[in-house]
Amino acid sequence: MISNTDKGNKVVVLGKEFNSEEERRSYFREELRKKLPELKQMEGFPIGEDEDIINLSDPPFYTACPNPWLNDFIAEWEEEKKEVEKKGLRKTDFEVSEPYTADVSEGKNNPIYNAHSYHTKVPHPAIMRYILHYTQPGDIVFDGFAGTGMTGVAASMCGNPSDDLKYKIERETSKVVWGKRNAICSDLSPIASVICSNYNIENNTSFFLDKSISIVEDLEEKYGWIYKVESFEGLPEGVINYLVWSDVMVCNNCLNEIIFFNEAVDKKNKKVKSSFSCSNCHLDLSKKNISQNFETVFDNLSNELKQVTKQVPVFVNYSSGKKRFERLVQKSDLDLIDNLQNLKPKYFFPKSILIDGFNTSQPKKSHGIKHLHDFYTRRNLFILSEFWERFKNDRNLVLLFTSISSSLSSRLVRYNLGNRGNGMLNGTLYISSLNAETNVFKLLKGKLRDISHALSLINSTQATSINSATDLNISSESIDYIFTDPPFGGNIMYSELNTLWESWLKVKTNSLKEAIENKFQKKSILDYQELMSKCFKEYFRILKKGKWMTVEFSNTSAAVWNGIQISIQNAGFVVANISSIDKKQGSFKAVTTVTAVKQDLVISCYKPSSKFDQRFNQNKHIDVGVWDFVSEHLDHLPVHITSGNSTTAIIERSPKILFDRLIAFYVQRGLPVPIDASKFQLGLRERFIERDGMFFTNEQVQEYDRKKSEVPNFIQMSIFVGNEQDAIYWLRNLLEKNPKTEQDLHPLWMKEVAGNMRKGDSLPEMRTILEENFLKNDKGQWYLPDPENEADLEQLRTKRLLKQFENYKSEAYKPKGKIKEARVESLRAGFKQCYQDKDFKTIVQVGDRIPNNLLMEDEVLLQFYDIASSRV
Repeated sequence: MISNTDKGNKVVVLGKEFNSEEERRSYFREELRKKLPELKQMEGFPIGEDEDIINLSDPPFYTACPNPWLNDFIAEWEEEKKEVEKKGLRKTDFEVSEPYTADVSEGKNNPIYNAHSYHTKVPHPAIMRYILHYTQPGDIVFDGFAGTGMTGVAASMCGNPSDDLKYKIERETSKVVWGKRNAICSDLSPIASVICSNYNIENNTSFFLDKSISIVEDLEEKYGWIYKVESFEGLPEGVINYLVWSDVMVCNNCLNEIIFFNEAVDKKNKKVKSSFSCSNCHLDLSKKNISQNFETVFDNLSNELKQVTKQVPVFVNYSSGKKRFERLVQKSDLDLIDNLQNLKPKYFFPKSILIDGFNTSQPKKSHGIKHLHDFYTRRNLFILSEFWERFKNDRNLVLLFTSISSSLSSRLVRYNLGNRGNGMLNGTLYISSLNAETNVFKLLKGKLRDISHALSLINSTQATSINSATDLNISSESIDYIFTDPPFGGNIMYSELNTLWESWLKVKTNSLKEAIENKFQKKSILDYQELMSKCFKEYFRILKKGKWMTVEFSNTSAAVWNGIQISIQNAGFVVANISSIDKKQGSFKAVTTVTAVKQDLVISCYKPSSKFDQRFNQNKHIDVGVWDFVSEHLDHLPVHITSGNSTTAIIERSPKILFDRLIAFYVQRGLPVPIDASKFQLGLRERFIERDGMFFTNEQVQEYDRKKSEVPNFIQMSIFVGNEQDAIYWLRNLLEKNPKTEQDLHPLWMKEVAGNMRKGDSLPEMRTILEENFLKNDKGQWYLPDPENEADLEQLRTKRLLKQFENYKSEAYKPKGKIKEARVESLRAGFKQCYQDKDFKTIVQVGDRIPNNLLMEDEVLLQFYDIASSRV
């Protein structure tokens, strides 16, 4: 069992009996020590000494390195499924035919979410909806970018939800089967794994509270004087809540020193002035014409001279009894601070040099931060060191320490002028001109309540590991469902932002396989895509056939969006649905046009079943294979999506998206695409039933018609014209209703297309597109051709496109040839033909010469280029 099972006073874990938790921990730590040499060969093994890795671990449930017991847990969980089946909570023939498409609206205001900050988190109640839809009790869930472990929490909470959440979810769907799911949570980051392990191992909350309170009170009695505030002019003495430090700037005109807080802050209205006067030359100033003022100081911790930004303490907020007071800094405060500069920590503190990076540039250049201890005032560094010495050997106390050691107690904390709580700027290591030095004792007391409340809600144990998702030590086809929230391009530089946290742990992220776009790590968007492809291929390997994966996406970059989709499809997954997680219903525009992605999205995809694989492999070289795929894919798409009192069009059922999925499916398997777009559309109409621009099987269309009659409000597909293919579908949508003249279409064309095209994309004139794709009657009206004429037009159009591609090919093979503008449809046709001819070199040659955004923002071009690059 993954959770501890008592046999009298015995603890049973993975079939082994122990007399106590401590004996269990000691045994598995020694086993972990023996396995470390082999584990170090795995990608993503963290940077740290063996003893620090072992001391941070709580094996077998959590290891601060690749967890060698994951397959043992999987084997045990598979056995447990038999017992769950006997209770009637599992079905042997359980299948999920459609993706989860219901609205998910979950706030972040819950104790587990808020107890410890991290860069990105999906609230566990939101993840529960997906787990409940795709799995049954006892199933095994995996998240390879687990972060703080919300997927594991969600899997556990499916077995013991709060009454309010249970009621809310059961109102949304009647098909809920409650029961714990088992989870493996893995991440590259040691700090993420520490947080995750605490949320995914049952905890002794009362013991944690007693121990932590005792340590805090002991140290406060011993060192509380360093936050003392003397009485002044009728104000009582007290204890600091926070003390504000201000940059000392220099006027560019007269070189006069300016204390930023004194001159630039409007104390009455609590805001920074847009302009202010120099007290010496009276010139109007703003941040644009003042400069940082650097001074040379001796750092007695690193024993060297440093050039650092000059800062002075200016303002103090403190408490006396139950009352709060504020005043300017006085001589007694300054004297105490001066004396504290000679106070050296007696125990460990982070003193290594700050690395060069995207997020580290600002503190290094603007504030002279050289060593990690420079992020702290001397007072807070000393106290944190004292606490770390007492906390470091207890997993729960480590969680308490890290909850305040970076975002709340360092110089990253910005002073917010009393408008709201002080805090750091998320996703950065930014040091502001006004920062707040906070009282560590008060921070810990406040966090004690948050952490203990969160830990008290944890009622189940899961497995946690530090791994690169490119190299998972998990058996093939052993996972029932994957929910994952991976990094997206250059959104967040996790390893850089985790530097302070992990420097205390003395176990740091190995960033070699960190899937990000980062010039300091020399990783481009293509490097990011390659790493994500390796990750999703591992996901595909470990997932059972016929099972599902959900990917949460959060990035507005078209290149990143395409990179993720290509990586998923190249791994072998088939995308079945894309929707917004904030559940403002996504239109056709929002989810098919990459430049229009403005919100978090959820990508639902599946691994084809064994039956389909067998059937397809028999027919893959003939047209039958095409329609086997389409039929299988339609069976995995939602039949209807309800939004309020309306049903919405399902873009995955449109011929355009179905054809794109078909291309991706064939190309990923290294097969020629045996059909063109016109024949594909003709075949769709012959074999399936069309409704509202979507295609259904015979069985599905009956359900669709019934639902539409019950909910008559229908939201039509909104087609965003961002390229030539979109323009063809847009015109087709208009001409399907009735024929139109060029004069009828032109005003609509100018309104729809103007300003929407990508840079470097050569869109033909509307007349050219009409001539290549439609027919004109004797009244001068353009109309849709019948299937036979449409096929002839498609052949003529393809010939023209390939002829144009030959020009691009000639230009690309010239020395230093560069194609500044290109017709994307011609590139698509040319890449497809080169792929059929196995001319991979030309695909790469042309791809390298066209504007990079055209390649990275077009799913089909990128698909062909990615495959060709691997074969040149």
